[in-house]
Amino acid sequence: MGKVTGFLEYQRLQEAAEDTASRKKHYKEFVHRLNDDEAKTQGARCMDCGIPFCMSGCPVNNIIPDFNDLVYRQDWKTAIESLHSTNNFPEFTGRVCPAPCEEACTLRINNDPVGIKSIEHAIIDKAWEEKWVVPLPSKVKTGKRVAVVGSGPAGLACAQQLARAGHKVVVFEKNDRIGGLLRYGIPDFKLEKWLIDRRIDQMRTEGVEFKINHVVASAPTGAGNAAATMLDAATIADEFDAVVLAAGAEQPRDLPVPGRELEGVMFAMDFLPLQNRRVAGDEKVMDLSATGKHVVIIGGGDTGSDCVGTSNRHGAASITQFELLAMPPDLDRNPVWPYWPQRLRTSSSHEEGAKRDWAVATKRLEGKNGKVEKLIAARIEWKDGKMQEVPASEFEMKADLVLLAMGFVSPVQKMLDLFGIDKDARGNAKATTDGAGCYATSKSKIFAAGDIRRGQSLVVWAIREGRQCARAVDEFLTGSSLLPR
Repeated sequence: MGKVTGFLEYQRLQEAAEDTASRKKHYKEFVHRLNDDEAKTQGARCMDCGIPFCMSGCPVNNIIPDFNDLVYRQDWKTAIESLHSTNNFPEFTGRVCPAPCEEACTLRINNDPVGIKSIEHAIIDKAWEEKWVVPLPSKVKTGKRVAVVGSGPAGLACAQQLARAGHKVVVFEKNDRIGGLLRYGIPDFKLEKWLIDRRIDQMRTEGVEFKINHVVASAPTGAGNAAATMLDAATIADEFDAVVLAAGAEQPRDLPVPGRELEGVMFAMDFLPLQNRRVAGDEKVMDLSATGKHVVIIGGGDTGSDCVGTSNRHGAASITQFELLAMPPDLDRNPVWPYWPQRLRTSSSHEEGAKRDWAVATKRLEGKNGKVEKLIAARIEWKDGKMQEVPASEFEMKADLVLLAMGFVSPVQKMLDLFGIDKDARGNAKATTDGAGCYATSKSKIFAAGDIRRGQSLVVWAIREGRQCARAVDEFLTGSSLLPR
């Protein structure tokens, strides 16, 4: 490394962020990337540890020590070349990834890890500013046609890799804009949508064709998509040389309690896209917001956190977030290094204001005239892996809007049925990720990647699967592949 004693001399530096009071007044990103000197200092903290566990902790296996050193040496152009060799969209992961690479950093054993995510963010933003990110169309065309169903991170990564291998790629998206989860699942204050549009322009130049408002027959069309074109699964399979299913895991986990049917009780992913559409300038968006309401969010993950941030910006009267599990410890170090630890994670949305409560189970919802007014819950404890209600712990609280953010159980089953592919025990598309025929489903020339195959996961895992699936498809179509594994 360029500064072998850097990890002893420099401390971790957090990216600067707008103060909580002012950022709640808008929906733009509020985290600012490191400047060149700050990034250089962070790069200097990479400690030449010999075995870069950070790379195995990163799902796309970014070559982290290399780009850390390159940033320290201020060789930014080579740094983005290194980063792009493993990750198609570092501007997405540099903003929304929880950074498992940092938990695997050797410094994490007894110190704060290298700010890997912040360095990645700085590299890609500088690369766009310097116009180093350019389309890379294939010089040789194979004449093979590939359909990609779904335009989230898995579908986009797969489509870009296949187009660069010379195949004609058509991406089918059920919604009215490209991006999937990136577009309608992540709030603009975490990921502004012009970042997606910029990549779409690049991919179009590379030869990818995008078709919006196209829905596989009998699959749900999604919000704002009443005039969708219906696609027949069998026809897609006949007209293309290969089909990649990358439609995500969109079946939300429900809450089967009395009062679930009341107005004001809804899935988080029916609530969050509404604000994204308003920010995008859509007209006639459903008039539903958290303004002036007592909001209860059930589920303690990232989606629940996004509901907190959005409700704060709406001007909610109060925000409470429940989690079924016990409160995790607030750890300074990683006790299971280099693996991902269970620790208390406080997001930027939580910092803006919300009451968080753990080991709480919702028992029922009550209201008047068909509208929810209150939530009745109880304290629980876990013994021998089983949930038990704490005696005499029942309580109630005012609730005008209840958002269910308890994760997703599987892909939409009807679409898998229409393509006639086998499912695993969890209802995902059944396909392996190693050996011959990886990412291939039980149906000839039908492949699956991302959450539709692995279940609900991270953007960075979706990118990895999309890239690996592209190589598998390329090998299937041509007999070999020069795409990275």
